[in-house]
Parts: sequence; C-alpha cells; structure tokens
Amino acid sequence: MNPTPELRIAVIGAGPVGLALSLHAARALPRARIALFDTRPVDRDVSADPRTLALALGSVQLLQRLQCWPAAQATPIEAVHVSQVAPSVDGGEVRLQAGDLKVPLLGAVIAYGPLVSALQAAWCAQEAASRGRLQSRFGTAVSGLKSWGSEGSPAQGVEVDAGIAETFDLAVVAEGGVFADQARKALSHDYRQTAWVGTATLEGGQAGTAFERFTRQGPVALLPLGSENAGRLRAALVWCTCTDDDPVEPLDELQRIAVLNTLLPAPAGRVVALSPLKRFALGLNAERSLVSGRLVRIGNAAQTLHPVAGQGLNLGLRDAFSLVQALRFEPDVDRALRQVEWQRAPDRWSTIATTDFLARSFTWRWPGVAAARGLGLGLLQAIPPLQRVLARQMMFGRR
Repeated sequence: MNPTPELRIAVIGAGPVGLALSLHAARALPRARIALFDTRPVDRDVSADPRTLALALGSVQLLQRLQCWPAAQATPIEAVHVSQVAPSVDGGEVRLQAGDLKVPLLGAVIAYGPLVSALQAAWCAQEAASRGRLQSRFGTAVSGLKSWGSEGSPAQGVEVDAGIAETFDLAVVAEGGVFADQARKALSHDYRQTAWVGTATLEGGQAGTAFERFTRQGPVALLPLGSENAGRLRAALVWCTCTDDDPVEPLDELQRIAVLNTLLPAPAGRVVALSPLKRFALGLNAERSLVSGRLVRIGNAAQTLHPVAGQGLNLGLRDAFSLVQALRFEPDVDRALRQVEWQRAPDRWSTIATTDFLARSFTWRWPGVAAARGLGLGLLQAIPPLQRVLARQMMFGRR
C-alpha cells in the first residue's frame, strides 16, 4: 500500500499545484521524504496577490480533502451562462445551474494569495511535525534536472541542481509560468491572441453567475467576485482579442467600458467601472508525455492552455492527485508512473483538444462558423443529458 522506504521526491514549484501535491504526498505517503523547491522566499507574504483563479467543483473538493479550502475568501459559482454575440442571429446559449445538476456549486472563484497562503501554512505545519522527513527549500532556484538510469535498472533517479547537485528517486516539476516566458515544448502554437485581465464592477447582474461570451475576436468571461455597496457586483474579467489587430489596447477606461457593454449579454448586467487591465499572450504549449524517466511534469509545466474553458489549474490539480494516488497503491515507482501516464491521458488530451479547437475557431473567417457555434450551443441547451455530460466533464474532468 505504500512506496518503498525512503522514496525521495523533489517537487519544484510552490504554487497551488506544487503545494497541493506536496501536502497530499506528505500525508498519503508516510515513508516518502519530500523536498519542496521554490525561488520565492518562505517569508514573502503572498496573501495579497490578487490574481484570480477559477476552480471547478472537483478541484474545490480536492482542496477540502486537504483541509486547505479558504471558503470565506471564495465566491461560489452557482450558474454558468455561455452565449455568443447576437444570439438572435447566430444561435443560442447554454445555461447551467448547480441546483439542476444536484450539486452545491459548479465551482468557485478565489484570489491566488489566500489559496496559496492556506496551502503553504498547512505544508509548513506538516513539515514542522515531520521530524525532518519533509523539507522546504524556499528561496532556492533549480538550475538543472537530469534523469539517470534506465527503466528496470536498480539505480534510477533524477539529479536536481540547486547550487549543489542532489539525487532523488523522483522529481516533479510543477512550476510552469506563462506562455510568453516558456521555452517551447513538443506541441506549441501561438494563437496570436491577447488576454486582457482585470476587475469589472456591474449593475443589474446576476450574483454567483459566471458568463462566457463568444465574440469574433475571442471569448469574454466574467467570473463572480461578490457584491459591493449599492447592490453592485464585482467580477473578474478575461477579455481575449486578436493580437495583430487589438481593439482594446488604444482605448481608455470609458471606451473599454462602452465596448464591453456592447459585447456582454443582458443578464450579465452593465459594466460601470473597470480596474486597469493587464495583458498576457495566449498559446498552447504542451509536452507529449507527463513522464520522462523519473521526471514528471504537471500543471503548466506539462500543458499551458488557452483560458477559454478555464481548465488549466483544474487539470494540474487532477494531475497532482492522480500521481500521489498511483504512488500510494503501487510500490514500484516505474509501474506507478506508467499508470499515471495512461490514466491521465483521456482527461488531459480531451481538455487540450477542446481548448485548442475553441481557441483556433476564433481565427476562422469561414462562412457559417458563427452559425454552427450557435447551433451547437442551442442543441446543448435543448438536450439536458448533453448538458449534464458537459457539466460533469467541466466539474470533474474526463473519467
């Protein structure tokens, strides 16, 4: 039921995926020695980091199992509304309700800071009680990784260069970064799209509802962040546009608000204020395999996706939990890694394919593309069993 004694694991990256993996492994693999590396100093306060994370219900449940879900800082997603511009011309819309699907919520929105702070505090507490079995290596940059040995040989592992080379039985890279800063992987495509992100204030919207609106330039998403004074709602905004002819860049705040109000559906309400927007280049950057010898990549280190389906972090968390479960029940590390590879493949590749197809479709100018997309949305709304299949895959991944 447990891995061989003294299984030495290095985890590189103390973001949400790396911390969740480390914490789960610390509890589920009592004989494993785990070293967690990150360039961030341990005393750096990340609690105020405002980056917005969208988590599916399955991810929330995984974090609840770790007793690291800061529910007070999260906003539940109780409904999802997907449509495209001018639905009366181009087609329909899909509305998913947690109550209809008999779940407490479809997902949740939380800032990066509170989530990482909760996970890091739990990890540090676990480390303090571990009698040296767990080790934090914050403030330490890993400059090189090298697998050695061949499968089946008695000596295998990964050399981790963090100033002094150390050997581990297994190394997991969970630090991926953003598309623009990454070295190109085996499968890479620049969508020539930009994501503008920030916070919108709305009047007359629907609380607890996430909106995704397909436009000719790309998707526009609003994720609920709770309410303000005078009944106004706050929402995280992700506004995707074409990089080569970006309509957002030259606009000031009032102009951006005016354009957004022409793009969003009526149930989203009216945008009355915007925070300064930051922009990020969008692309697909994925490894063909999660596993290479005794080196495993998960999260953005394995696949960086377009945000159109909001599945990047959720996919990474599923990678992390599957890896730990395989190591927990299969004592042979190589067999466990092969198991992870084939078990994760359907969920991973279906998610990559879906997001890639949707992202590329916004660049197509073929006659009838918008009508076909609208027809698909209309069919989903009209056929409840299809809705349930879609909703379960978005909440829990492909099983």
